[in-house]
Amino acid sequence: MSSATRYVLDASHSRVGFSVRHMMITNVRGEFRSATGEVAFDAAAPADTRITGTIEVASINTREEKRDAHLRSADFFDAEQFPQLTFASTGVKASADGLDVTGDLTIHGVTRSVVLHVTEITPEHTDPWGNRRIGALARTQIKRSEFGMTWNAALEAGGILVADDVKIEIEAQLIRQA
Repeated sequence: MSSATRYVLDASHSRVGFSVRHMMITNVRGEFRSATGEVAFDAAAPADTRITGTIEVASINTREEKRDAHLRSADFFDAEQFPQLTFASTGVKASADGLDVTGDLTIHGVTRSVVLHVTEITPEHTDPWGNRRIGALARTQIKRSEFGMTWNAALEAGGILVADDVKIEIEAQLIRQA
């Protein structure tokens, strides 16, 4: 029987970031500044881990307000109709360097199964205020077209403006709950 410990995301010390190839030249990076999450974790029984998370689409930040407004529009996330992205784990397997967390990711009203590769899971530490904390790094890659985000523009020299592949990286700091 697992004795999973419940943790909540410390959003002020965490980051939900992404990168996507732009104009077939460089990667544009961005992040979502508003996220919540909860983890039930037992290091002795990692397969019993459960993770849920919610991201506010309106909090997107790529350091360019016009681009952010376009990303919030119906061409991409359609934040008015679909204000949140969600993730709920459905299974966990130990991997060579951490955990592979399978779960349902919902973006733009479309739910797909993805695998978060979770690494760099830190031992629990006590902060200066007596809270117990852990941290982890999670990565995955998705195709935005699989979530109904297909807007693009052809480039005069050939190719497309925005790649389909999106890399996602989550650096999570979590606070143990009583």
